[in-house]
Amino acid sequence: MPSRSGTDRNGRSVAERGDLAVGSTGLTKRFRRQVAVDGVDLAVPRGAVYGFLGPNGSGKTTTIRMLLGLIRPTAGGHTLLGRAMPAHAGTVLPRVGSLVEGPAFHPYLSGRANLHRLDAADRTADPRTAKQRVDKALDRVGLLAAATKRYRAYSLGMRQRLALAATMLVPRDLLILDEPTNGLDPQGTREVRAIITALAADGATVLLSTHLLSEVEQICTHVGVMHLGKLVAQAPLAQLRAQAVPRIRVDTDQPEDAARVLEALGVTEVETAGTSATGLPGGIAPEKIVAALVHDDVPVRGFAVVTPDLEELFVSLTGEGFDVSG
Repeated sequence: MPSRSGTDRNGRSVAERGDLAVGSTGLTKRFRRQVAVDGVDLAVPRGAVYGFLGPNGSGKTTTIRMLLGLIRPTAGGHTLLGRAMPAHAGTVLPRVGSLVEGPAFHPYLSGRANLHRLDAADRTADPRTAKQRVDKALDRVGLLAAATKRYRAYSLGMRQRLALAATMLVPRDLLILDEPTNGLDPQGTREVRAIITALAADGATVLLSTHLLSEVEQICTHVGVMHLGKLVAQAPLAQLRAQAVPRIRVDTDQPEDAARVLEALGVTEVETAGTSATGLPGGIAPEKIVAALVHDDVPVRGFAVVTPDLEELFVSLTGEGFDVSG
């Protein structure tokens, strides 16, 4: 797992690495006596879809708000697209699209009119192509047919779609999205995931804050796991999967006897539950375990080597469950 000490193997701070779209060193936020974010060293490679994962209340949104300059950090520093923030915010932020803590639009304006107002406020946008770009963004999130409807009449899912459309009015090098599928039905969720995948394929880096394991499994290349304000894990998703330690499970009507045999063989963390015994085999071959059970007259109804799934892995990191729906 990559170091979370704040420096790489060459002694550079994480935030100084030019290969990162988002980097931070010791990023911290305190609210009076509460530490909401505690020394976070983010490393989001350019071109990655980075799943910023954690239970609700783990500090994800506060971290994102600091990255975007919406609140000041108590300590630490960070870069976006290789430039120090907030010193270069004026040149960097126009290249960043964001959706944070739900959308905020004018309720009496239509979806299209809201996007036009946002586009007009962007000094980097060409007003001559505004209509085409607004309609293209609406079409991309499935709202073109509802473009003239007032925002106050939009459902929660439609509001999320409009907010996502707002991030796509001009090409962005970096997208920072906080729970972008919130409020969407299953079809809408799949469409948003497809959009994110397409944006990444076009070269954008995506930092996706979520508490849904299904989103991470389907579209993310890298993962950072937050818990109680700390970044407890950060690595490519494939590397995290490889760290999962398989357990053996013996199905038998004599689980206590099976546990005794397993412990005698050197299997560790042996547990019994119902009609099974489980443990960590280390380097002991499965066939040797089965042979020892049979030799000791322990009836084996079933035997399996079980690799923990992502849910079990993240629970082991945080001690809390994750929502695996969506």
